[in-house]
Amino acid sequence: MSLHNLTRFARLELIGAPTPLEYLPRLSDHLGRDIFIKRDDVTPLAMGGNKLRKLEFLAAQALQEGADTLITAGAIQSNHVRQTAAVAAKLGLQCIALLENPIGTRAENYLTNGNRLLLDLFDARIEMCDALDNPDAQLQALATRVEAQGFRPYMIPVGGSNALGAMGYVESALEIAQQCEGAVALSSVVVASGSAGTHAGLAVGLEQLMPDVELIGVTVSRSVAAQQPKVVALQQAVARELEVTAHADITLWDEYYAPGYGVPNDEGMEAVKLLARLEGILLDPVYTGKAMAGLIDGISQKRFRDEGPILFVHTGGAPALFAYHPHV
Repeated sequence: MSLHNLTRFARLELIGAPTPLEYLPRLSDHLGRDIFIKRDDVTPLAMGGNKLRKLEFLAAQALQEGADTLITAGAIQSNHVRQTAAVAAKLGLQCIALLENPIGTRAENYLTNGNRLLLDLFDARIEMCDALDNPDAQLQALATRVEAQGFRPYMIPVGGSNALGAMGYVESALEIAQQCEGAVALSSVVVASGSAGTHAGLAVGLEQLMPDVELIGVTVSRSVAAQQPKVVALQQAVARELEVTAHADITLWDEYYAPGYGVPNDEGMEAVKLLARLEGILLDPVYTGKAMAGLIDGISQKRFRDEGPILFVHTGGAPALFAYHPHV
């Protein structure tokens, strides 16, 4: 089934070509299962990552509306905020970011290195807040202030995760289907599930294009009970925009994010080290390390529905490795 309605949405060509889909021979040998990886960590702006797919659609709408300022929010080490700031720089826009310190640390590396360092290089304007406890309202208040200063702000939600941003991962599902056609009979896809846009976009796209593939989201910040409604709401919103139906169940594993969002754990860091040692690929402590820990344990615990090939969607985040030293 096609997803022709995707072309109705304005989109900037920030990525330019499909990201690689690669076989991981040494990790496959180690785990006793064929493992592939979708390299969205190598998108071509600001050290890569998944948010650029969402920003292709969101920034296009911002330009259509005549915005001169992108405003968004996230943690100090947010990959999304880093990529939003880079896109703003590339387009000649101002970027204002509302940041929180979700782990309450005073560690100098966390406060100044990694993604936070890159925000300064991209000339983003930073406003700190105690907590992003109501980010939509907080961003709206920021937008009102910025507008009063004579700017034309465009508000991008946390993670770029609304129905429009999630179209970037419907596009990713199209790439995956094309790259696997006649070459790889995927059984399962594993992705980190946080602000939910990546997971929801993949859910809609894969249901239409590869309905026999199992999609598993490994949560990085919430329990299944808290995360499921977020993913389902976005899944349904994306489906409505594309005029398709979305009936696929949303599968989530929440055993791998403890002790909380942004806090490394032993299993996640072991996964980071394993992929670096075996394949020369860098994961991160917040998202992809924990998602890979879920994939590894899922194989060990026989949680996957069969023994077929697994695709890991690498959403990026390696700049955070520098912020979390010496935990790495």
